[in-house]
Amino acid sequence: MTQEIHGTVADGFEPVREEFAAFVAGERPDYEGQLSAYVHGKRVVDLWAGEGVGPDSLYGVFSSTKGAAHLVVALLVQEGTLELDRKVTYYWPEFGAEGKGQLPLRDLLAHRAGVVGLDGGFTAQELSDDRAVAERLADQKPFWRPGTAFGYHALVIGALTGEIVRRATGRTLQEVYEERIRAPYGLDFHLGLPESLEPRYRSVQPMVPTATQQALLDATPTGPHTLAAIAFNQQVPDPGDLVDYANSRAVRAKGPASAGGVAAARGLAGMYAAAISEVADRPPLLKPDTIAEVGQIHSAGYDLVARAHKSYGLGFQATADMWHPFLGAGSFGHSGAGGSQAFADPRSGLAYGYTRRRMAFPGGAAPENERFVRAVHRAALAV
Repeated sequence: MTQEIHGTVADGFEPVREEFAAFVAGERPDYEGQLSAYVHGKRVVDLWAGEGVGPDSLYGVFSSTKGAAHLVVALLVQEGTLELDRKVTYYWPEFGAEGKGQLPLRDLLAHRAGVVGLDGGFTAQELSDDRAVAERLADQKPFWRPGTAFGYHALVIGALTGEIVRRATGRTLQEVYEERIRAPYGLDFHLGLPESLEPRYRSVQPMVPTATQQALLDATPTGPHTLAAIAFNQQVPDPGDLVDYANSRAVRAKGPASAGGVAAARGLAGMYAAAISEVADRPPLLKPDTIAEVGQIHSAGYDLVARAHKSYGLGFQATADMWHPFLGAGSFGHSGAGGSQAFADPRSGLAYGYTRRRMAFPGGAAPENERFVRAVHRAALAV
């Protein structure tokens, strides 16, 4: 039985609905997902599918959270509260231990610090608490000479930048995000989900790989002491997995800024729309020079953790280089392990958000994003 597609699209965006419907028709019967997009601050796509799903259903969005975290950093840089070329130790003296004292904030944001995790790992309780993570990482010896290479700081980058925000402002990154970004725009994108909103949360479901996909997963090197294992905290006894992480109430309540965010697609897209466009008579959060700075590629090439080509701006993924090469230069955003993706393309005025409930193979932006983004982008250029 084909699932019903709910929601609306603006004139000219009908092909996006058709692409979404065609994808859903070929998916498992229990598929749940949401797709949203804005162009020049106006919502033009608002679609969802799945039993019991609505436009305000909330999902764990994993590393798409990093976009919210680093929009906070971008605002503070724009205002002069943070300076990209100051050493991290200017804000956080303890970070200078074990040879990290010369690292500038710019390189930390670009995943060049070399402290992707701890030799001994974190407890689950620590991973839900950015301050605990930051305190322990301050003393960690880096896994490469800071600034000389890059690797994805998957579970810790938000704690590192969050500690700098806290030292510079006296407020947590989550508090600044709530006060400056989420609440003013009424965004369904939370770094710290209130108990009152828990009924809207749709628990993450594990991936169900095909036999071929499982064979690929089994063939992937996953030694317990590799950089990838350390970055994803898999070197500890009984490490749990990302499904457990997202479905933890402690994680949702505290909203760790690397991967603990909870959102609807409307919230993801709405945040990026607010970043680059006038929304509801509010000016863009970011000025043109700041947009250009955060979208500029700072790290590109071989990622020591991912063991593949990756590219990053200032806390954001370089979306055009890393995911969708047809997007405009300077596009910035972030994907999440469950399949979510969100970004801004300043040149076309496009802001995009996608969520899904079941973990997608192989991780990161789910493959269907390619279809959806291409359709939305084509329509955005035509209007």
